[in-house]
Amino acid sequence: MTFPSLRITTLTLLLPALGLAQSAPHASPAADSSFAAVKARGGVVMGVDQEASEHIFEDRTDGGRIVLRMKNAADTSGVMVIRRHLRATADSFSLGVFRGPLEVHNMEVPGSAEMARRRETIRYEAHDIAEGGEVVISSTDSVAVAAIHAFLAFQRMDHHAAGHDSMHLP
Repeated sequence: MTFPSLRITTLTLLLPALGLAQSAPHASPAADSSFAAVKARGGVVMGVDQEASEHIFEDRTDGGRIVLRMKNAADTSGVMVIRRHLRATADSFSLGVFRGPLEVHNMEVPGSAEMARRRETIRYEAHDIAEGGEVVISSTDSVAVAAIHAFLAFQRMDHHAAGHDSMHLP
């Protein structure tokens, strides 16, 4: 090994240890296949192509909101499917039934059991918005609000949902 190549090899090994190397995080194949499975199951449960729609799961001080919109406003059929899905979701959640998230994520979603137990203290309102709909979730019960936040945090993570700052929301 020549002296210059030894120097490059040494630098290559030292830079990460010194925190000076920048590398993009790489998703593992298992993580990629898990996300693909969530998208596939989500398409079945929600009735719209997950690549053609966008989600937001937003925390609020009294709960939060779930937004689902079609990326293409001209897809009026998809918009109507989203609106029906979110109205049904609000109705189901108000009864303490979280079957949809269970089916999409193939597991009980964190927060959902507590939300079911405290269903009498939580209000779910479905609204139509441009290109889709939303479910506003609110409560004055601090334990219910914490459960709502846990539920929304898991949804953001598992759906790889965009932050609200990257979407045009009402």
